Amino acid sequence: MSKIRITKQFSFETGHALYGYDGKCKNVHGHSYKLSVTVIGSPITDKTHTKLGMVIDFGDLKKIVKEEIEDVFDHATVFNKNTPHLELANELKTRGHNVILVDYQPTSENMVIDFAKKIKTRLPKGISLHSLKLKETETSYAEWFASDNV
Repeated sequence: MSKIRITKQFSFETGHALYGYDGKCKNVHGHSYKLSVTVIGSPITDKTHTKLGMVIDFGDLKKIVKEEIEDVFDHATVFNKNTPHLELANELKTRGHNVILVDYQPTSENMVIDFAKKIKTRLPKGISLHSLKLKETETSYAEWFASDNV
C-alpha cells in the first residue's frame, strides 16, 4: 500500500519575549505565525468507509490542530515560566490577557517541538506526523521532521 503525505496550513497571531536574548527579540513582540502540518499514512481502501481514498479527513486534522495549537496560542503572549517576565505575565493575566507560561524559551524552534508532541498524541492509529514547518516571518522558519527525531 502506498504511503501518502498530506499537508494542512494554519495561521495564528502570537506574542512572546526571549529573556536573556542579546537582540530586539528580548522585548515583547508578536508574529503572524504560519504552521504547516504534514502527516503520512495510507489512503483508506475500504469501499464502505465514508472517508474512502483519504489518509485523514482534512477536517479531522484541522480539529486536532485547532484545539491543540490555534485555540491555545492565537492572540496569546508566551513567556518562559522561569524568567523575570513572570511578574509581567501575572500582571497581564490580572488585566484579562491570554498569557501562556511554558517551560522553554519560546523560540520558533522550541515551539515547533512542543507542537509536534501535542499533535502526535492526537493522531488516529495508522497516521503519523511527518513534519511541521513554523514560519515566524515570510523569510524565517523552523522545521521538525519525524525522521530526525527517532
